[in-house]
Amino acid sequence: MKQIPNLFTLLNLFFGCIAIVLIMQSGLAPYYEVGGAGSVRPDFNEFGNQYVGMLEKICLSSLFIALAAIVDFLDGFVARILKVPSELGKQLDSLADVVSFGVAPGLIVYQFLRQSYAQQLDGLDVNIIWFLPAFILPCAGAYRLARFNIDTTQTQGFKGVPIPAVGLLIASFPLISWYSNNDFIKHLLLNKWFWYAAVIIVSYLMVSKLPMMAMKFTGVNLKKLLPFLILAFISLAGGLSFGWLAVPITFIAYVILSLTFKQQES
Repeated sequence: MKQIPNLFTLLNLFFGCIAIVLIMQSGLAPYYEVGGAGSVRPDFNEFGNQYVGMLEKICLSSLFIALAAIVDFLDGFVARILKVPSELGKQLDSLADVVSFGVAPGLIVYQFLRQSYAQQLDGLDVNIIWFLPAFILPCAGAYRLARFNIDTTQTQGFKGVPIPAVGLLIASFPLISWYSNNDFIKHLLLNKWFWYAAVIIVSYLMVSKLPMMAMKFTGVNLKKLLPFLILAFISLAGGLSFGWLAVPITFIAYVILSLTFKQQES
């Protein structure tokens, strides 16, 4: 019975490994029907041209990262229901989270950076060092998890943004790129400076000690539930209005609401 939550945790890790395989198989190298078959130099004035063989697998990896997030929530929930929390489960959970919400999203950023540089005239000759900032993200996530494991004060809230939230944020971008018809968004997700900025911002948010909300309820009253109700409304309204763009919108709202309501409590 006590191993049941650990099985959920290992399933989290399993899904993360599948996501990594899909990301690396994708290559994320689009070929446009511009300038002849097999051209890798897109005409940005013809952004409506169809991508050929791009993003299917990496979008599927986003699904597995989402599944990993679901079972990541369930392992702690099941452990509390069965009353079998353990130190082993805590450590195992962190190890799985590094893979599913650190390494896998880091590889998504890596592939998008490759794609960004491929648009340049000398893009195929760019040194790999320009892609390596993508791995700052899993490093920051690992640091945050290690600090969380030895910090006994994070019982009702978090210090720094939890790594699953960042993992889901990054996993949403392939889906946004694939389903969006907005040229500005497509250009933005092919901009290397956007990805460098995103890595710096989310990595800082993870390693910072900013107070963040946790999905834990010690009592049911409107004051405590209000930020979660607002977040749920923003998520639902964003999903209905903007599709997958609701994920980064909800992420930003989560950070703002956490800082706002935590400051009011202090």
